[in-house]
Amino acid sequence: MQATKIQLDEKQMPTQWYNILADLPFQMPPVLHPATGKPVVPDDLAPIFPMELIKQEMSPERWIDIPEEVQDVYRLWRPTPLYRARRWEKALDTPAKIYYKWEGVSPPGSHKPNTAVAQAYFNKQEGVKRITTETGAGQWGSALAFGCDLFGIECKVYMVRVSYEQKPYRRIMMETWGAKCVPSPSPDTKAGQAVLAQDPDTPGSLGIAISEAVEDAATHDDTKYSLGSVLNHVLLHQTVVGLEAKKQLEIAGDYPDILVGCIGGGSNFAGFFLPFVKDKLDGKPLRIICAEPQACPTLTKAPYAYDFGDVAGLTPLLKMYTLGHTFVPPPIHAGGLRYHGMAPIICALYNHKIIEAVALHQMAVFDAAISFARTEGFIVAPETAHAVKVVMDEALKCKESGEAKTIVFNNSGHGHFDLAAYEAYFAGKLKDYTYPEEKIKEALKDLPKV
Repeated sequence: MQATKIQLDEKQMPTQWYNILADLPFQMPPVLHPATGKPVVPDDLAPIFPMELIKQEMSPERWIDIPEEVQDVYRLWRPTPLYRARRWEKALDTPAKIYYKWEGVSPPGSHKPNTAVAQAYFNKQEGVKRITTETGAGQWGSALAFGCDLFGIECKVYMVRVSYEQKPYRRIMMETWGAKCVPSPSPDTKAGQAVLAQDPDTPGSLGIAISEAVEDAATHDDTKYSLGSVLNHVLLHQTVVGLEAKKQLEIAGDYPDILVGCIGGGSNFAGFFLPFVKDKLDGKPLRIICAEPQACPTLTKAPYAYDFGDVAGLTPLLKMYTLGHTFVPPPIHAGGLRYHGMAPIICALYNHKIIEAVALHQMAVFDAAISFARTEGFIVAPETAHAVKVVMDEALKCKESGEAKTIVFNNSGHGHFDLAAYEAYFAGKLKDYTYPEEKIKEALKDLPKV
């Protein structure tokens, strides 16, 4: 009998996170202090992050131990299964072998608790009483609400307004775990008040929500800030996904020719592909393809420059591909991909041509998600559907060429709270948003001078 899914025993779960910084063949551009322009030091970040996370952010060590308390929580859903998409392969009539790592089995339904639980733990260890954060589609906010609940920490989530309105059940999920969720921009912060004064009907953005959450944390002594993507320590925690996938592919007697994942800030795909990057650097002929929306085409259209991670300019300056920190993307349904920037590690790898990127329109993305759902059964999040579309395209190229390539993607979360988007798709109400070039040019004028 051919295996449909490859399972690892709990004893095979990773006990260390993998830090790609130890193996990069180049130096990462430094993170800069917005006031001085000099590289940040740990004390600069201490007002908003616990020191252990700051150490992880800057660590040169290849392996960092996962605390037993975090491993114990991980065991609720980890290791996650690796599926062979045999039904989808047959429907596509492709000789390609397709695998997907299914992260939708976590309690919040996505990959996000891999870092949410870790961050809540390290905050708890340092006596933090309250954590603030932002969320786009709600996956990160619900994951942090889950993590904070387990460690007895108060949680406040600033949710991008368009997603807050599109996905009320994500808010209810957060509230079920004891968090408070408000639409962003909100009247609760000066940053939110300023945006509302300029545009009361704004759909919001992750950049705005980050400003609110950082301001909230910086103005409360008992509060720290938590980020669900972009930063090194977040990508570090997510490497449990790729480390498990490598073991599972070994069991299957296979190795990928192509890795695929969606990118917004970069956490889900980076956590999946970073453990494979060393293989590519050592000569493995591996393609790594990032999938992003045409409406917010960070890697494929933006310049590589220093920019703030938020609208109000409260964060340190990161070297990344950026559409401009004041850019507000169109209200596509993949709310988690509506971010103006990208994880600096992903940006550096892309700049050095180690990874690739493709931008997609949401109608084609939903077409692919329906094809996947009607064969594999899983209804994926709109963000994840971007990866599904690229996998389908690559599998159909294999059909044309006759090549039996192995394609593996990170199926980063379910779409059970995104059914309004599917409803809009079936009703013919979805539309494609073209890259808003003029708005981005306007936003890029505000790039900090470095």
